[in-house]
Amino acid sequence: MELGLAGKVAIVTGASRGIGAAIAQELGREGIKVMLAARSADALQSQAAKIGANAAVHVADLREPAAPAALAAATLARFGRIDMVVANAGATKRGDFLELTDADWQDGFALKFFANMRLIRSAWPQLRQNSGSVTIISGVGGRTPGAQFTVGGSVNAALIALTKALADRAIGDGIRVNCINPGDIRTDRFARRLKASADAWGVSEAEAERRMVAEGGVVRIGEPTDIAGLVSFIAGRPGEFLHGAIIDMDGGKTKTS
Repeated sequence: MELGLAGKVAIVTGASRGIGAAIAQELGREGIKVMLAARSADALQSQAAKIGANAAVHVADLREPAAPAALAAATLARFGRIDMVVANAGATKRGDFLELTDADWQDGFALKFFANMRLIRSAWPQLRQNSGSVTIISGVGGRTPGAQFTVGGSVNAALIALTKALADRAIGDGIRVNCINPGDIRTDRFARRLKASADAWGVSEAEAERRMVAEGGVVRIGEPTDIAGLVSFIAGRPGEFLHGAIIDMDGGKTKTS
């Protein structure tokens, strides 16, 4: 399928591992020049090496208020334009509501919401000039939060609302804004959850995964490449009619309409 993305420039946050790394690699294969951003220099360089000459890295803690604008400026200086922002950075702490601290809540919003919001705002003039796109990576917890996911559910819900608001704002500027809600994806964080479940149940990790799939009523555990493929589709010509869309890519985990 011809996506028409070759030669464009994308910023991918949280690109050092997991979903973000898979997105960066997928976009690189489509001929996009990619600025990979995260805090780990070594991990970013490792991912960029898989992409080759079309990749550059920007090491920063995007929780710092000035860092997102510096990332946008660095991308413009390196590649001369910005066509896409994939707002993927951010992980939130799980735990009981009564045990989560103010710092846990503030940290959850600092990276996953505020950093990505500031980056989108900083890149907006370039996105407007180039009829660009924004893809926000939120999560199914924003629609169906659980007791152990109060911070993450709240942050994801805020990102879903931001998607709708920005999509409305973007109509006049020719920018497309969409959101993907991943379900359980095979990342390092999922591996830790799987091991904890296996230990708690006294079973192998393979059996724990089978139980998680069965209890969740899903077809399987997702792979980072599943999300990456959808990002490239949304950004390319086949996805041009998607705007303000909230897409649950979760194997059927979300049961509500």
